[in-house]
Amino acid sequence: MTMKRIEAETLEEAYKKASKEFNCSITEINYEIIQYPTTGVMGLFKKPAIIVAVKKINSQKSIDEKEEIKEESNREDTSKVAEKSNSSIDIKEDDKVLNSFFETNKEDISEFGDDRNSPQNRALAIEIEDKIKKLIDISCFDIDTVEVDVFNKIAHIFIDGEDAALLIGKEGYRYNALSYMLFNWINSKYDLYLKLEIAEFIQSQQAMIENYLKPIIEHIEINGRGKTKPLDGILVQIALEQLRAKFPNKYVAIKTGKDNRKFIIINDFNSAKKG
Repeated sequence: MTMKRIEAETLEEAYKKASKEFNCSITEINYEIIQYPTTGVMGLFKKPAIIVAVKKINSQKSIDEKEEIKEESNREDTSKVAEKSNSSIDIKEDDKVLNSFFETNKEDISEFGDDRNSPQNRALAIEIEDKIKKLIDISCFDIDTVEVDVFNKIAHIFIDGEDAALLIGKEGYRYNALSYMLFNWINSKYDLYLKLEIAEFIQSQQAMIENYLKPIIEHIEINGRGKTKPLDGILVQIALEQLRAKFPNKYVAIKTGKDNRKFIIINDFNSAKKG
């Protein structure tokens, strides 16, 4: 069942509209509140209620549909990506794909140079872009821009549109799930890494992490070592890249704590080993 984006003046009206859309009672709908309504000030800055809704399915139908999805996923990679977009992402400590995503080494891939205009990379960029557009078209998000460049063994993806903020989600949780999902697909099928930018989300996160790291960098410069707090999703990769650029002669690596959250440590392990 396709998810639908519903907009109304109040949440109650949004629920009723969703009920009419799916021709069922409100109790038969699963929904997520994307934006709470606000009355604004003197009629200005008023915001509507926005929800994303999908009709519940019964257990037998669910089993049948899961079998159909399983068969379809074996035939079409893009379909497999679309199906995962509505499921939870279970990130495990021994997930080699995710670890590779975090541990992308720019020094290892820099030797390829900027080869985006090679026939092979141009063909890959067109193929990946077309499949992502199909994925966006069947979603409930209003996205009008999808651009893909492939170079230096990385698929650089840019997505923008009216619902870009909704696609990012609160605190970037949808961005993290989407980037993980796309990486699994692109890395396994094309043997490429991934750089995903939605609107200017990455730029804002880079600026935020840069400010967060300033006192940590000062501490490391004085004491020779340090570590970050636990970071979520793409923030780990951004912090890793910035710290490796700042301390090229130190050991900078991602570690996983007891709560399975990831943080970065910095010390003189490499320097001591070389000496």
